[in-house]
Amino acid sequence: MYVAVVILAVSAHFAYLIYVASGGFLALRWRHTIWLHVPAVLWGVGVVVWHLACPLTWLEDWARAHAGMGSLPGSGFIGHYVAGVLYPSNDTGIAQALAFSAVLVSWVAYAVTAMRTSHRGPRADVARSALPRAQSRP
Repeated sequence: MYVAVVILAVSAHFAYLIYVASGGFLALRWRHTIWLHVPAVLWGVGVVVWHLACPLTWLEDWARAHAGMGSLPGSGFIGHYVAGVLYPSNDTGIAQALAFSAVLVSWVAYAVTAMRTSHRGPRADVARSALPRAQSRP
């Protein structure tokens, strides 16, 4: 049971990290999801800048202790699973900067597309889809 909690916490952690870097790009397609991405990024900034404790790390440590596994190192999830595996362990700052750069690029693209959409009017995409389509001739 506790091992399953460890696996779920690790999976949720990886999903969160992927979403923070890529969620803004998903919002370009599914615009309403930006409201999920903003708090996810703000939480990531809080963890990096103010060293807020991550509840997923706490959950994993708790489950590991109950499963008889060793606890995570002081560097937590990133130090155990990511740094030194996905990038050199001394380049965590660079990896964080790249992830937040991806967020910045996606949010700028989101803002640009939002401005373009608002200039066309809120129902421009619906009006365009209501136009009759040319029928192909056999």
